[in-house]
Amino acid sequence: MADDRQHEGIAAAVKQLSQDLALLVRKELELARREMTEKAKSAGVGAGMLSGSAVAGLLTLGSLTALLILAISLALAPWLAALIVTVMWAVVTAVLAISGKSKIQNAGPFVPEQTIQNVREDVEWAQSGVKSADK
Repeated sequence: MADDRQHEGIAAAVKQLSQDLALLVRKELELARREMTEKAKSAGVGAGMLSGSAVAGLLTLGSLTALLILAISLALAPWLAALIVTVMWAVVTAVLAISGKSKIQNAGPFVPEQTIQNVREDVEWAQSGVKSADK
């Protein structure tokens, strides 16, 4: 009789443990999804800046280069004016590209770090519970 009650108690504990574990896994997956969404948004800003730098470089080179070359060529040889303008736009484009790259790097690795840490802690907790139950 006592053995039957003990088995029922163990069965109920195992059932509760499996339910809790399923809930924990769902919550951890939800946390991972949210964490990855935040990181993707941050990286998206950096990618947008890189795209913006490319567009800005093309538009400025396409629309203002001729005007600047003509203005500078009033004082210098036309080939030298074209070289100066080209170097100037290259510097502007490089600054924008470096800023965008920095934003992407600051987003961090695309790994749900908090979720991984939580899962490690959960595994350690579960292992310690199993070890204490074995005693």
